[in-house]
Amino acid sequence: MAELASSGDDNRPISTVLIFAAMDSEALPIVEHFKLSRDDGSLFPPGVPWIRYHGYYKDLNLNVIYPGKDLDLGNNSVGTVPASLVTYASMQALKPDLLINAGTAGGFKVKGASIFDVFLVSDLSFHDRRIPIPGPDRYGIGLRQSFSTPNLVKELNLKVCKLSTGDSLDMSPQDERCILANDATIVDMEGAAVAYVSGLMEVPAIFIKAVSNFVDGEKSIPEEFEQNLQATVVALREAVVQVIEFINGKCLSEL
Repeated sequence: MAELASSGDDNRPISTVLIFAAMDSEALPIVEHFKLSRDDGSLFPPGVPWIRYHGYYKDLNLNVIYPGKDLDLGNNSVGTVPASLVTYASMQALKPDLLINAGTAGGFKVKGASIFDVFLVSDLSFHDRRIPIPGPDRYGIGLRQSFSTPNLVKELNLKVCKLSTGDSLDMSPQDERCILANDATIVDMEGAAVAYVSGLMEVPAIFIKAVSNFVDGEKSIPEEFEQNLQATVVALREAVVQVIEFINGKCLSEL
């Protein structure tokens, strides 16, 4: 199990923060709150739909980045592949001191999650990379820990839980078994992939997830997700704002 730690000086004040979101609906409320400006796209390879907003807030250089719309189909480029690519390219270009993955998630009622709950994630795994061979099976699960932030959790009174990531919005019985084996309270479609990249790049990462729907409820997952999305991203924005306020002027070691 790898913790997403920094290779730099943990006692140097945090300066550049990269906030990755999978969808425009998750990213734009944060952009609007901090009055960030859209850049000209030159940070990324020509032709990709990836979008960056940036600006300064107090002592922080803030960057909000999301994959944008699929060029052929026009919908949000969700899932682990766009998340990995955009996170890697952004880290290469910006050299952030801290990565924040902000997004919505499904929650398990049986594990105590409620709609609009906001969690800080402690552990991240995959539930749909099933490789039933001793050794590679652990790689498939890909268990990682987020950067430890005990002072942040205490000061903001944040709920903490484990997250499981997969590339499907619905949940098959096999996925459910794997998610429960991962001891996850919430599920998403990018977190563990972002954690993998941040581990490779040795950039500390934290994960803020707001619950938009139940994965073990009576309603269909897509219906409940769509119904609650607008209010969920408001809760997400408020939590991200609190976290940004807390980390401003602090070092990684103070989180």
